[in-house]
This record gives sequence, C-alpha cells and structure tokens, in this order.
Amino acid sequence: MHQKKEPFLINRIKSVKYAFLGMLRLIQTEASIKIQFVIAILMTIAGFYFSISTTEWIMQCFAIGLVMSIEGVNTAIEEIANFIHPNHHPKIGIIKDVAAGAVFIASISASIIGLIIYIPKIF
Repeated sequence: MHQKKEPFLINRIKSVKYAFLGMLRLIQTEASIKIQFVIAILMTIAGFYFSISTTEWIMQCFAIGLVMSIEGVNTAIEEIANFIHPNHHPKIGIIKDVAAGAVFIASISASIIGLIIYIPKIF
C-alpha cells in the first residue's frame, strides 16, 4: 500500500518537535552541555549587565550557538561510534578524539570572542 504523504507544514512542525526533543535530551543527559548551558546563561547576563552592542550580541550568540551545536554533533558521533563498536577500538578512539577536538576548537574561539568583548568593559 502507498502511504499518504503528510502536508509540508505538518512535516516541518514534526521536524521542529523532534529537533526540540533532541535538544532537551542533549541538555538533560550530557554533563558538558550542562556546563556550556550555564556558561551561556552567565554570558547572557553579562551581556545585559555590560550593555554590549548589537554586533557584540551577534558574535556572542553565534559563539554560544556554535559551541553548543558542535557539542551536539560530538555527542551524536560518540553515540553512533558506541553503537557500531561498543568495545574499545583504536579507530573509534580516533573518531571520538577528532569530534572532541572540534568542540575544543569551537570553545577556544568562543572564549576569544568573549575576551574581546568583555576585557575592555571590565578594565
């Protein structure tokens, strides 16, 4: 039997629902994303406190979104790797290290953006 195709809008709403549930699962289950979420809240509070400019807000939001997104991708890669090969394997270790390295690069970039924004305001 041919299954009836859902209307485009309904399909998009379901996609957003699943993405939202994935984000919640990530925040609820991953310690690193919890820490990054707290840092994001603190940086948002700092942005209001120091009245950062629109451009600074854009850069800060981009940096926060980048780190948290890459962390989500890292978690997905780790889950896939664990599913495919649950035991320790050197190649799986390299894959996980590279994914973690991507998070590290994004985090360093976000930290530099934060320093550029806030050091002049603090001193």
